[in-house]
Amino acid sequence: MLKYTGHPLVDVGIATITAFAGKEHPEELTEADLDKVSDYLVTEYTRQPLKSFATVPFAGGAYFTQPAYKGKPIEKEGTAKLLRAYKSDVPKSPERCVFTGKPAVAIQLDEKDLVPGRAARSNIPLITGAKVINFHPYCDIGLPVSGEALLAIHTMPLGSAKSGGKLLMVHSDNQELMLHFAREFLNTNRQSIQLAQQNNSTKLPEAGYSYRTLLIDTLLPADIMRRQAKGDEEAFSITAYRLSNSGQDPSLEIYHLPMEVLSFLGLMENAIYNRQWHAIVNRAWEVEPQKKRKKKDDKPWKPRRNWLYEDLFDLPENAAQFIRTYFLRVALRYAKNRDTDPRDSYATSREAGLVSWKITEKFLERIMHMDKERISTIKKLGDSLANYVNAQNDRRFFREFYTTSRYDFFRNNLIKANLAYTKQGHDPLITFDAFITIFEDGENLARIDWQLARDLVLIRMVEQLYQLGWLGKNTDVLPDTNEDTEENQA
Repeated sequence: MLKYTGHPLVDVGIATITAFAGKEHPEELTEADLDKVSDYLVTEYTRQPLKSFATVPFAGGAYFTQPAYKGKPIEKEGTAKLLRAYKSDVPKSPERCVFTGKPAVAIQLDEKDLVPGRAARSNIPLITGAKVINFHPYCDIGLPVSGEALLAIHTMPLGSAKSGGKLLMVHSDNQELMLHFAREFLNTNRQSIQLAQQNNSTKLPEAGYSYRTLLIDTLLPADIMRRQAKGDEEAFSITAYRLSNSGQDPSLEIYHLPMEVLSFLGLMENAIYNRQWHAIVNRAWEVEPQKKRKKKDDKPWKPRRNWLYEDLFDLPENAAQFIRTYFLRVALRYAKNRDTDPRDSYATSREAGLVSWKITEKFLERIMHMDKERISTIKKLGDSLANYVNAQNDRRFFREFYTTSRYDFFRNNLIKANLAYTKQGHDPLITFDAFITIFEDGENLARIDWQLARDLVLIRMVEQLYQLGWLGKNTDVLPDTNEDTEENQA
């Protein structure tokens, strides 16, 4: 009876109807399933807390958002007429629905003087008002819409989350994943609605996490992510829409997680990476602020953000900073809130056990698409330098390699160590070809990402030196959390 259209407002609603009916595919829905959803909405949209929350996705003008209609028969009658417009006995227009291609309804959808069968922003978020002719073909106001699309759009808020006073919905090219989000948000919302009514509250509670953290936290338990970890699932992406249809301040924010990031996250659920990856993730949660005085009625403190989850949405643009912060464990000097942001206290010297080359390597492959030959060369150099530092106990070289921010100083430091080592009869620490591959675009011309390459070599060095036991005996060679390095001063 229903099928996905490609439009997020309608598709999230269809996924929510499917979840409400306890089914897996919209094609399995019957008219009886639609009746159950519409009956629920007619009841809940005309009372609190959903009546108040409905003003976020639907502007004033809809029957269920009119304060003046409180308790009046027209409120339920108008809402029922709107949400049951999919019925076969509802008059149809010769026009086609812009979302589904089905015949549009020919009834008045708004209490204002609108052309019958054409919807405005009171029933479809983020379009123009009831009498605005701009941006419509032939100056025809509103949009022709079918009864099925109307029900889907009005069900959409139930399958979305409330975040910062706005609506957060998730659309995906993978139908199973879209249904997962709709089902999770639907279950939470129905429980919250019931709890609010028991407490005589007019407000639907906010989500417990910030919207970015909520998206990742909801995504990871999905069955499809477990299959992704085994490599049994085709790549997919998700797009989140955070919107408000407020007449004073309408807004739309779009957040995209590309298939590269989702592929990497799925892989991290594999048993090979899972334990160490989750240790890194757990250290990225907000920490409780140190309060001087606590009030008696203070509620138990709960973190709202995981900063690693938050930073995933800026990949791959922030990949170098992401690697340095989470994989090399270098403190983020300009953390947004030092009272609660754990990244301010990261320190390689204390958290070397969290440094993992195998996780970093997959990040380079899946998200940065780095050439495999360059990755292999970086790894070999890291092994070579770790063995050199351990055998020679060259503390000075290691510290300068870690802290130097000027390329000419960095290059000279590596050349001097290489020459001194070969004079002792050893093979070179690094060959000319390897040096060019990792650090330069030509002789004396540093690659634009040479500092990233240096950090990658360091990740392998730190991991190896930690396993060899050298780092545990020489933790003082690394800068402490808040100690300024040349890198920080640059």
